Amino acid sequence: MAHYAAVFLAVGMIVLRDLRILGLADRHHSLSALAEQLRPWIWIGFGAASVSGFLLFAVDAGDFAAAPPFQLKMLVVVVAVISALAIEWNLSEWDRAPVMPATARLLALISSVCWLAAILVSVEIPALTGLG
Repeated sequence: MAHYAAVFLAVGMIVLRDLRILGLADRHHSLSALAEQLRPWIWIGFGAASVSGFLLFAVDAGDFAAAPPFQLKMLVVVVAVISALAIEWNLSEWDRAPVMPATARLLALISSVCWLAAILVSVEIPALTGLG
């Protein structure tokens, strides 16, 4: 339960930031200002999700590591983290641009899709593998 709450906190805040980059949310504030407000919540959620996820994994590590749905989840999470970090590193540059660059929009779309895919795959792991 704690793992899901932490994941939803982190992913919710990341998706809000991504929606701002895509021009679909909070257009009245700068991207940097919104990111500053969301950043602590993203890191708190991500840290709690990492710790709780590791504890859940540690119980049946061998079984989880061998399960293709879990492997897919980990791959998607790695891509999501890379895209989220790429966004974080470029926020101030994109905020100064007169128009949001296409690269920013593409990364935001990849980030949101990957985080949501990770959640959907996670929900299916118990049903497909009997684990969890």
